[in-house]
Amino acid sequence: MKACGLTSLPDRRTFDRRLKTISPDIKERIAAMAALFVKEKFVDPYIVTIDSTLLRAKGHLWHKSSMIKGIVPRSGIHTEDARWGFSHTKGWIFGYKLHITSSTGSIIVPLSADFTQADVQDNQMYSAITSSLPQGVRYMAADSGYDDYKLYNLSIEKGFELVCPVSEIYNNTSSERLQLINFYESELGPAIYSWRGISVEPLIEHIKDILKIDPLPVGGYQKAAGITLLSVLLYQIIVYYNCKTRKQHPRAIKHMLGS
Repeated sequence: MKACGLTSLPDRRTFDRRLKTISPDIKERIAAMAALFVKEKFVDPYIVTIDSTLLRAKGHLWHKSSMIKGIVPRSGIHTEDARWGFSHTKGWIFGYKLHITSSTGSIIVPLSADFTQADVQDNQMYSAITSSLPQGVRYMAADSGYDDYKLYNLSIEKGFELVCPVSEIYNNTSSERLQLINFYESELGPAIYSWRGISVEPLIEHIKDILKIDPLPVGGYQKAAGITLLSVLLYQIIVYYNCKTRKQHPRAIKHMLGS
């Protein structure tokens, strides 16, 4: 405690108050850690992947029928914050969403992260979550939820290309979209996209597993955001320590946390 400048252990209310305000600072620290990984050449950001995951809220569910009617059937439901979101793998989830970008290659680590209600669409967060990426990104691999013409242009403005499934061809399909389709169906397109399955997707599940954030251990949007983003930062710090000590295997992270 003395090393942290503390004379006594803060009580639970102090932690709760800090947790409600800490998320903007933590997002900046996550970006700073990502830049450190790149600077020390542990990570090559040439290909980056992006995805999101739903996190179940603490407490009871607020069913859609009751939500529409404005009826709160019981206490312990976070009516002002948590929302329903849909996942193709897990169905409907009442809670929040973690948005994350990831490195590819031998070291898989978060490069940026953000937190929203579960009903926020992935493409709505693309600009925010890519704004703090380190220098050197050439391609961004994403799923079909990011197939948005505005995001392709935004990516080019940021200096990289967005690569995601583009399959719809109509009689009036624009030449720009045909170029995107041709690139995705080329030899390079699928090779870039394939990184998602071995980087950001298992990374998300690994973070959720070892740091126990699904369901979330705290209630309320601000505290949920704080604990989720702190988990991402903690993961980065442990991976960085493992890189410096040459203990890079993912199981080393779980062992250090006593999981």
